[in-house]
Amino acid sequence: MGLQIGILSTGIYLPEKYMTGKEIAELAGIPEGIVEEKMGIKKKHIPGPSDHTCEMGIIAAKQAISKAGIDPLEIDLVIYIGEEHKEYPLWTAGIKLQEEVGAFHAWAFDVALRCGTTVMALKVAKSMMLTDPDIQTVLLAGGYRNVDFIDYENPRTRFMYNLGAGGGAILLKKDHNENLVLDTQMITDGSFSEDVVVVAGGTKNPISKAAIDQRLNMLDVLDPEGMKQRLEQKSMDNFLKVIRESVRKSGFSEKDIDYLAILHMKKSAHEYVLRELGLSDEQSIYLEDYGHIGQIDQILSLELALESKKVKDGDVVVFVSAGIGYAWGATTIKWGKGD
Repeated sequence: MGLQIGILSTGIYLPEKYMTGKEIAELAGIPEGIVEEKMGIKKKHIPGPSDHTCEMGIIAAKQAISKAGIDPLEIDLVIYIGEEHKEYPLWTAGIKLQEEVGAFHAWAFDVALRCGTTVMALKVAKSMMLTDPDIQTVLLAGGYRNVDFIDYENPRTRFMYNLGAGGGAILLKKDHNENLVLDTQMITDGSFSEDVVVVAGGTKNPISKAAIDQRLNMLDVLDPEGMKQRLEQKSMDNFLKVIRESVRKSGFSEKDIDYLAILHMKKSAHEYVLRELGLSDEQSIYLEDYGHIGQIDQILSLELALESKKVKDGDVVVFVSAGIGYAWGATTIKWGKGD
């Protein structure tokens, strides 16, 4: 067997503040039952005054380093997996994160693929670790607070009312024969690339008082009907495709999946994915008390599953994501001690 990459530890940070389904319903002018049952949001974490994007990643990263019991000087590479919406508009957050956790022997960079970032970064990190003898230990960490861009009075963005806030981290180590990171499968489809955007703030529409007054600095869906028609045909198919391909390339079949670490989505979509894969409700966790923390969802789901003993040694765990743009990704992990 060749070189193996294993997960040393993970870390999660969740802000103390939260918003309830009832509060979302009141702001959006829709029934509470729709938010709690159909959208599946009982509550979600939202940022407090000091819960900045990179900062939440730093807290999660320090937790992961502490859990692993390693010296941060052992870290060779830091990959920032948080959102582009962060403390400053033009800023490499990974370099700040590297400094704050004491990874002074590492170098750092940022990656971005919306809510698909963690899965994509696992693929990037593993590839780099396998090809570069100088990279033995890698820290993936970042934060998410795209909840800042939600206008609850805009029904076009209703499917994003679940956006929340938090931070997550994963420590990877070469030749660590536990929690093995196996194959990742990705699909991106650019036909959706400009469907969901923040209209103002870039080079096309610089930020201005008029733009803010018109709420053009919030997330919007430019062609809601067109996106719905195109996405419904492809999304679930691609979602299942990346899971099946990741598992197959890892030497397993979908019948071998023990736990699915899945992002938060509406309840019916969550149940559909489990049914199609022949999984029970017990083989996943529905994040109705957390909302959607972007690319942090998979790390959160894994931590919750380990706490509740839903994941044990020898289990086949699949991280699965779908990100606006549109990007689908899945990574298969053999949890526990390897062979």
